Amino acid sequence: MALRGGRVADEPNPYGDLPPTAYWRSGVAEAGIFGLSGLWRSAWALPSDARFATFGSCFAQHISRALVARGMPWVDAEPAPGRCPPDLARRFGFGVFSARTGNIYTAAQLLCHARLAAGMDDPDAIETWEQGGRHYDSLRPAIEPGGVASLAEAQLSRRSMVRGFARAVRQADVLVFTLGLTEGWRSVDTGQPYAMCPGTTAGRFDPGAHRFENAGYPDVRAALEEAIRILRGLNPRLRVLLTVSPVPLTATASGQHVLVATGWSKATLRAVAGDLAASDAGIDYFPSFEIITGAPARAMFFDPNLRTVAPAGVDLVMRHFFAGLDLSAPSAHGDPVPDTARLAEAAMAAGDLVCEEEILGTLAGGLDRG
Repeated sequence: MALRGGRVADEPNPYGDLPPTAYWRSGVAEAGIFGLSGLWRSAWALPSDARFATFGSCFAQHISRALVARGMPWVDAEPAPGRCPPDLARRFGFGVFSARTGNIYTAAQLLCHARLAAGMDDPDAIETWEQGGRHYDSLRPAIEPGGVASLAEAQLSRRSMVRGFARAVRQADVLVFTLGLTEGWRSVDTGQPYAMCPGTTAGRFDPGAHRFENAGYPDVRAALEEAIRILRGLNPRLRVLLTVSPVPLTATASGQHVLVATGWSKATLRAVAGDLAASDAGIDYFPSFEIITGAPARAMFFDPNLRTVAPAGVDLVMRHFFAGLDLSAPSAHGDPVPDTARLAEAAMAAGDLVCEEEILGTLAGGLDRG
């Protein structure tokens, strides 16, 4: 046997018949960022009128906007009141996600919402923060700018959100969930996760009552698996499409440099999402993270703040998403999705993303969007 280039020549091996996309040179380096192909193929043949619900971090809003812009069925299960101007509706969290949840950054938060929607936990037991005579929902502290007038009003709004979240899950064929963070805060007494650290958006921070956590792979996976199990109890036909936000952390409480903390967090989320998709036929993964942060992009799709994804990057992500989507199965719904009216479309077409984590940037004197 003769050696060519350090290998045995003319011997059959598993790499001999691989497509060009299996090799870095032909699949990435020679293709270039705008020549990449075959990054994703949907694991499912979905109905031609498949309904999508979207939740998660800020980046999830790009998918919902793209669905609405293409006239595809996006579930809006908690729409704004009639005749509400789109900018006002968006300011109060309507038409941003498929229910008025605000950002759900972590797997722990998703599990909390799933348990509430399934009736496993009491919505009124969730903490409500009182500050200056106003009341804020600890699951959605920014959903009501300036808070509401009473505890009863805050609890009523929360119960409406829980019903909307449950409706969204039941109506959807696919739930798209964008994982954003591993870092979060919990109540020491009850273990309830918070959307934001108390004392940042609202509430008061108490080191004896609030604890920081940076969830590792086992905890993220366990929370996500349990959340999906509960959601399938509400809708047995539900499919879950996971993505990882390419947007870096605004700030970290881990003690690490924020660059290192971002790498740790995103690597953990990416590993969990990939392993769940590989082990469960009802779960898939879409590589928005790789498209924006991978070597071929050379960071060109980030704005000067190195966090916000520029429109050209979003457009490229969406091109790959819709190119890989398989809507070849017969129609499954005779009627349009309830509550996806013109108002929702107008709200989704509004400007900047709604991103509660940005508030942390103001604590260091620099607000940036992502």
